Amino acid sequence: MSGVEAPREKTFLLARPEQRLLEAIARRLPTFVRPDHLTALALLAAVGFAVAAASGAFFVAAGLLVVHWFGDSLDGTLARVRRAERPRYGYYLDHLADAFATALVGLGLGLSSQMYLFAGLALVVAYLALSINSYLETQALGRFSLGYGRLGPTEARLGLIALLVTVACGASVSVFGLTLLDVVALGGAAVMVLALAARAFGNLRVLAEREPYTVP
Repeated sequence: MSGVEAPREKTFLLARPEQRLLEAIARRLPTFVRPDHLTALALLAAVGFAVAAASGAFFVAAGLLVVHWFGDSLDGTLARVRRAERPRYGYYLDHLADAFATALVGLGLGLSSQMYLFAGLALVVAYLALSINSYLETQALGRFSLGYGRLGPTEARLGLIALLVTVACGASVSVFGLTLLDVVALGGAAVMVLALAARAFGNLRVLAEREPYTVP
């Protein structure tokens, strides 16, 4: 089984209700709307998010995250509902767009007055490392897991939306000169690194059992 054909494992909290909602929306979209249009919408929303966050318009940035979810989550669902999948094309484009959007989110936050750039970049690097590990698992283990434990991309978006609204409402925290966004970003990056280490250790153990070291 190739990585493109590997089954998707959705174990995160909102996976089932989200999938039902996405399929219901996909069935009601006009026929002229194509999956690529939704991918483009998600990318435009990510660009808009970066601009809004960098300028301190956090309410707008939170709204654009909803738009990004709509485009990013619905493009593949629309293709499946219409039985118009392009597995390799979709796999490549989806992950490329996700990486670009992740970088824009981190840069937008890091360029705002509420977060140091190094905190935003740390968040981006950690998130991309998790994503890369998922892609490696797809190839090495034949499975594609969209989340880590009970948390996935949708939960991450909801958490960021709640955080942005909190900051937009005037909440402020200062810990050793770090803002609330800094603390959450660095803490989140640390948790991601630990999750990656645990997952990588487990994967290597499984792969070592499948391919034991032997001396000829």
